[in-house]
Amino acid sequence: MKPDIHPDYHEIKVVQTDGTEYTTRSTYGKPGEVLKLDIDPKSHPAWTGGQQQLMDRGGRLSRFQKRFGGNIGKS
Repeated sequence: MKPDIHPDYHEIKVVQTDGTEYTTRSTYGKPGEVLKLDIDPKSHPAWTGGQQQLMDRGGRLSRFQKRFGGNIGKS
């Protein structure tokens, strides 16, 4: 193997948006540095479900809801 081509992995502290923190190994920054996340699984709508509004374009959403009655995903 070629010398000095691999990144330097070291431990850093990651702080999530709610203040929880954990230690992991990364190539980010310098050893012991703190990485503060702006978006994480506890705050991002992709993981939390979000409060997005569905737009009804051409009545498709209303026809879908009338046909299936909002029972999608319920057992």
